[in-house]
Amino acid sequence: MISPNNPAPPQPLTLTEAIDFSRGAIVSKTLVDRPTGTITLFAFDAGQRLSEHTAPFDAVVQVIEGAAELTIGGRPIICRAGQMVIMPANVPHAVNAAEPFKMLLTMIRS
Repeated sequence: MISPNNPAPPQPLTLTEAIDFSRGAIVSKTLVDRPTGTITLFAFDAGQRLSEHTAPFDAVVQVIEGAAELTIGGRPIICRAGQMVIMPANVPHAVNAAEPFKMLLTMIRS
C-alpha cells in the first residue's frame, strides 16, 4: 500500500547487496525507524566489535552473511548466515567480528 510515509511501491531488497563492507569499520543502514521499533542493517569488517552494553528492548539479530560471535549474558554464541538469535532486554551483550559478517538487527520497542 502506498501511503504518505511510504510513497513508493514496495520493492524487494536483497539484504546482502544493500550494504557494503568498509575496511576496518562497522557500517550501518537504518531501513525502518518507528516509535515501535527499528530495523537496521550492519556490515562488520573482521576485527570490529561492539563492547558489552545493554538495551532496554528485546532485539533480534539475523546473520545474513558470514558469522558473528555474540556474547549474551556472559554466554558466547556463534551465529552463522541464515541463523538468528534473540537478545533479551536489559541483558548485557557484545558483538565481535572474527570474520567479516552482515546482520539485520530488529529492535522491538513495544
